[in-house]
Amino acid sequence: MPFYQMPDGEQLFVRQYGQSQPVLVLSGLGMLSWQWSAFLYPHRKKYQFIIPEWRGFGASSGCRIPNLDAISSHWQDVASLLEQMQLDQVKVIAYSMGATTTMHGLQYGDFAKHISAYLHIDQTPKITVDDTWQYGLFGQKHAQFKAILKELSTVLAAHQNIVLMKDLTLETRQHIADLWLQFIALQNSHPYSLKAFQWALNQPRLQSVFLPSARVDYMAWYINNYLHHSEDYRAAIQTLKCPVTFFSGVQSKLYPIEGQNQIAASLPQAKQIRFEKSGHTPLLHEPIKFGKEIARFLRNIA
Repeated sequence: MPFYQMPDGEQLFVRQYGQSQPVLVLSGLGMLSWQWSAFLYPHRKKYQFIIPEWRGFGASSGCRIPNLDAISSHWQDVASLLEQMQLDQVKVIAYSMGATTTMHGLQYGDFAKHISAYLHIDQTPKITVDDTWQYGLFGQKHAQFKAILKELSTVLAAHQNIVLMKDLTLETRQHIADLWLQFIALQNSHPYSLKAFQWALNQPRLQSVFLPSARVDYMAWYINNYLHHSEDYRAAIQTLKCPVTFFSGVQSKLYPIEGQNQIAASLPQAKQIRFEKSGHTPLLHEPIKFGKEIARFLRNIA
């Protein structure tokens, strides 16, 4: 499982297993490459799975942050990886932030001509909510979401001289934990779940586990990405001419199902699989169905 040198000299970890047809797997924020194994490893005799770990996570956690926003940086890393592996045609499975990275490549990197089949898992083509698009991140709660991110960004910006979250003062860590709990509450209204998160975020030793990053700079980088992201990929995703499948969590509070339905319907060759009991994480909410539909997607693109 090698490391690949990126254009800025940093070493990006890429988990690889299997043989034959290459399948590029682009994960969501905070995911580690091994978390796909239960769904993909059984298919390793027919497919070669290529799963990069994003900067700041897993074995790529030591990578330096470039002078780019997170999505632009991720696409640059993906483009470099494809070039180094000499992959002209590749099947793509992309979830959440990985899907945003794919759409960024469609918009700015002519990625469509290199994708032979595409699986898009629970993501919107436009993060921002405005008069032209009501189905961005958190939908009707988008303004609340942005307010939380803005305050988080301000707090983190004041402590960029400190590397690790655990080295912040107790007061600052608690402020960040309180804000993060507000963020969790936007997507999970279950009182018992919120109490569990509240308890964990009030424990200094557990705070870094429940925050998106143990590093101050990386948490700020990702927070600012979603705070300032203003791209609209609706036209870009329609450049895909290959077979396209959408996995959509009907209960998703992050990305309203109405928007996902619209985008799926905008591609005449697309198929949409609805996960009726799932929110943003169908691989956790309906793992058996998720595994069966992944297998179906792979069979249909053979």
